[in-house]
Amino acid sequence: MANLTDAKARNIKPDDSALPHGGVTGLALHPSATKGRGKWVLRYVSPVSGKRRNAGLGSYPEVGVAEAGKMGQAMREQLAQGIDPLDARASELGAPSAPTIPTFKEAAERLHAELLPGWKNVKHGQQWINTLTQYAFPSLGALQLDQIQPKHIADALRPLWLDKAETASRVKQRLHAVMAWAWAHGYCAANPVDVVSFLLPQQPSKTVRTTHQPAMPWRDIPAFVTAQFRGKQSDVSRRLLEFVILTACRSVEARGMTWDEIDWRYAVWTVPAERMKAGLLHRVPLAAQAIALLKQQQGQHDVLIFPSPRDGVVLSDMVLTSFLRRADAHSDIPGRTATAHGFRSSFRDWCSEHGYDRDLAERSLAHTVKNKVEAAYHRTDLLEQRRPLMQAWADYLDFK
Repeated sequence: MANLTDAKARNIKPDDSALPHGGVTGLALHPSATKGRGKWVLRYVSPVSGKRRNAGLGSYPEVGVAEAGKMGQAMREQLAQGIDPLDARASELGAPSAPTIPTFKEAAERLHAELLPGWKNVKHGQQWINTLTQYAFPSLGALQLDQIQPKHIADALRPLWLDKAETASRVKQRLHAVMAWAWAHGYCAANPVDVVSFLLPQQPSKTVRTTHQPAMPWRDIPAFVTAQFRGKQSDVSRRLLEFVILTACRSVEARGMTWDEIDWRYAVWTVPAERMKAGLLHRVPLAAQAIALLKQQQGQHDVLIFPSPRDGVVLSDMVLTSFLRRADAHSDIPGRTATAHGFRSSFRDWCSEHGYDRDLAERSLAHTVKNKVEAAYHRTDLLEQRRPLMQAWADYLDFK
């Protein structure tokens, strides 16, 4: 094998495989997150314990090719004498001769504790560790980080790889994060998750496996309104669903809305950032029908607009689901006709087919601008331009 040249080392990229040194068995330059930088690692089998070990020899380019070769050769000479280089190094530094390498479970819990303060969503933080507890810990939890190979990762993912592709994707991302943490701390020489896809069958494309929320065709909504709202007893579930359809909002935003979010003078509902999916404040221009509905709710609760009639707390997300399932039970159409979230799709289709500008429709749905350059320059929420749109939508729905 030809020796590694400095020119080739200088061009190492983050997604490259490790570059063998060539002059020393087991010595290789592993790429870092920055082009032209890496970490020297000597892989060997300890003559003392018989276990595979990884010795870090410093970072490139601080430690050049020639210097790394000398250090690696010196360690190889120690191995030939029956000496474990890492044990010898630890003895010289006064450290324990056999440092304990964390297990996967220990590493995951430590990383989770480090990441948790940076997550705004507590629920997401809990889901992060829960998925690993359920799908990774049973097979990987007790393994030391330096023992984990791509095969172990593949075995953990295989039971859900095809049948639960979205879950498998999230688990894989979290496995990668744990093993990247391990690599950064010198507990392993590479991230085995990087190559695990070569050991697993190809998943169906995301387009194929994506299932959309059932949405009612916009042309059918007036008939639905007539059947489910006209002449019916007006309970909190009906009023909540009516408001969700009128404003094209997410049900969680309407269920948690409070009276202090309503500006009666300008007919605007301001949803604070902490209650929005994208974490950004969202203003909703309220049509006359939406204002009339809100006035009917006054006096129900001091804080919440749509309180639970039983205990005055935020309604469960199952309230609208149950309402729509009851409606489906009396429908001639088999299966689920719509979900509360699906009415947002109905609104979006109505906007397109009635010639409304894409920006107006997307901002009405509180969708973020995915293009970062466009988002940097387009900061207005087009509130006043959206007002006629929302009034036209409300007039079309014909709630009475």
